[in-house]
Amino acid sequence: MKDTGTGQIEIFRNVSVTAGNARRVDTVLENGSLLLRATAVPTSRPDKSADINAGENPDPFSDAFPARYTVVAAADQADDGDPLTAAEITDPALEASKQGMYALLDADLFNLLCIPPHKLSSAPDPSDSDLDPTAVIDVAAAFCAAHRAFLIVDPHYGSSLTDIQAFPAGLTISNHEALYFPTLLQPNPLHDNQLEEFAPCGAVAGIMARTDSDRGVWKAPAGLEARLVGVPALSVPLTDAETGQLNPLGINCLRAMPAAGRVVWGARTLEGNDRLASEWKYISVRRTALYLEETLYRGTQWVVFEPNDEPLWAQIRLNIGAFMQTLFRQGAFQGKTPREAYFVKCDSETTTQNDINAGIVNIVVGFAPLKPAEFVIIKIQQLAGQIET
Repeated sequence: MKDTGTGQIEIFRNVSVTAGNARRVDTVLENGSLLLRATAVPTSRPDKSADINAGENPDPFSDAFPARYTVVAAADQADDGDPLTAAEITDPALEASKQGMYALLDADLFNLLCIPPHKLSSAPDPSDSDLDPTAVIDVAAAFCAAHRAFLIVDPHYGSSLTDIQAFPAGLTISNHEALYFPTLLQPNPLHDNQLEEFAPCGAVAGIMARTDSDRGVWKAPAGLEARLVGVPALSVPLTDAETGQLNPLGINCLRAMPAAGRVVWGARTLEGNDRLASEWKYISVRRTALYLEETLYRGTQWVVFEPNDEPLWAQIRLNIGAFMQTLFRQGAFQGKTPREAYFVKCDSETTTQNDINAGIVNIVVGFAPLKPAEFVIIKIQQLAGQIET
């Protein structure tokens, strides 16, 4: 098989058309091919007399042997011929079969979700061919909230500064999502490496993962360290004044900075609009809380079916306290002392006798989050010269 667009070739040997064979061609393609799926299998092998003499023509896809291959019709390339719809991604009916976005339920853990805008290359106006953002983003954000994950939201292709300021108005604002602007201009290997627009979500997710690994989830994934490697340009160059317009609206900017190159220059959730005054204003604070929730949920499974009394509560306080103390030493929380940085409470006040009778143990964990320094204010004062007498 050969993809005539990219030149990629796949070869599968020793396949069979016999029902029940371990190398039946449709099973082999489903498990190993990125280019083709077999919807029907012939009942007999092809005529060997038509084999190509490798010495005369080593290319099995040569036009000299048109009977030896079948080209996929342009209208059927890699799809069923129908336009992509939001329902194919976020329809709740897909959850039972774990399809579309809900295929993530098969993963043990995911904490970042990217759904780039869909663009039809044949559309006269690419911005008109995006999937309805409200239908996709709102459902995806709710899905992330239910699974302690975070959604990275992209602007429409071709969005201007005016367009992006109005974009959040059509969404259900959530602190489990963040919007980045503008799009990236990168070489497209399928179009002779010409610069084209690409959604920033993949690059931003990579920066988040890199920051988590190098500094910790409590460090805002932004700044001069958050470089967009391999991105030669951005679709909309932004100035300090324009960044000052977007940042208070909860829109994170991608900037070209001297010496550093293209960087992420914003760290707010969509709930980070100054008018909302949300406690989940910053991405690092929201993701730190999600990290704590998921880690403590997985780390307390041993508690299930243990005797629900003071010895268990003391062990819970000890285990969770050790985990929180480790994070405190790594600089994950505010405060000079552990008492100022976090607390763990699990005792007869949090778990009453009624809770014990119902088989419930209640654990309360609090932390003082670190918040990024968004603005640097420098005050300069002129000192008058001293007068000597």
